[in-house]
Amino acid sequence: MFDQGELAQLTYGAFDIAARSMQETDQDEIEITFPVGYKADKTAIPSTRKYRKEQLLSKYQFLAFNQLSVNALVHLVTIVETMLGDVVRAVIARYPQKLSGKRTLSIQAVLQSTSLEEVHLRATDALLNELAYKSPAEFAEAVEALLSVNLLECPAFHCYIEVKATRDIFVHNRGISNDVYVRKAGSHARVKSGMVLPVDIQYFLESYEHCLQIADWLEVELHSRWHSSEHEDRENPQLDLPIVASESSEAKPTVEGDDATSEE
Repeated sequence: MFDQGELAQLTYGAFDIAARSMQETDQDEIEITFPVGYKADKTAIPSTRKYRKEQLLSKYQFLAFNQLSVNALVHLVTIVETMLGDVVRAVIARYPQKLSGKRTLSIQAVLQSTSLEEVHLRATDALLNELAYKSPAEFAEAVEALLSVNLLECPAFHCYIEVKATRDIFVHNRGISNDVYVRKAGSHARVKSGMVLPVDIQYFLESYEHCLQIADWLEVELHSRWHSSEHEDRENPQLDLPIVASESSEAKPTVEGDDATSEE
């Protein structure tokens, strides 16, 4: 998540530099070459286009203030989904008995497995595939018995529900809200059905913070149920203090020829 936030900020800065460069140039038209395809010999098919200065500036502004936020939001939701899936996978790998006895696995999947652990892994993959089609609220309810953690008790998770609904609208409906968005977002819905969903830098940063809060909350909650020595060490780092020998414990100089017999 920190990497995603850093990349978004660096990309925004790059657009800002490009826009300032466009403003400072004396050219009224700027020629840019970009690939529009790929040949069989693995070489790009270039295309050259001339832009008016104000036209190119408007495109950079659209990329910086709109498209960057949408793309970063899509990646952010993917990161959270992956994180939650990894947590479920890790818990089941440690406690396979948490898999419901009513779950079924095809005979082919069982015969293709080389160990009992691989059978557990295939069953876990099947479960995660089912969970992937659930809404965040349904996901939280489904995994509560597995994780012993209720994600709906995390305030930031309710904000994330709206964030994921926004991501879905931009992926499936070109950013125009519909009844599905309003139903999923619930009281956190930002617009009515049929309206354009605004996604700017500020909204991305707010969403980014909500996702960080979910990760922090989940880490604490899981640690309270399954103690993690790594988490404990990170929260309470131990200082490595140098050991200074006292005068009484310092080794006495050895005189050549001295031994136990001579001391007697």
